[in-house]
Amino acid sequence: MRTSTLFISAATALGLVVSGAAAAQDGPTLYKAKTCIACHGPDGAKPIMPTYPKIAGQNKDYAINQMKDIKSGARNNGQTAAMKGVMHLVSDEEIAIIGEWLSTLKP
Repeated sequence: MRTSTLFISAATALGLVVSGAAAAQDGPTLYKAKTCIACHGPDGAKPIMPTYPKIAGQNKDYAINQMKDIKSGARNNGQTAAMKGVMHLVSDEEIAIIGEWLSTLKP
């Protein structure tokens, strides 16, 4: 009985590691699908408006916190209006994946 519990725990942990690695590869796909590309450009370094931020190479935790704050309404200023309309469609897991991917890009 103990061996089967240990096996299930190990299999679950391995599944989380594999899914995390696969999720990190989905950053570019989510960036496009969640329409980030429309305002921030294809590489996050060339936004369509000069007032929109360049997000390529942004610190992962900072990017994630900003997206979560915009989604929750904690950050609510003139620059967040466009994102607020989209962020309700982005899960916290997807936010983490996008933030991680952005941090790997060259600014």
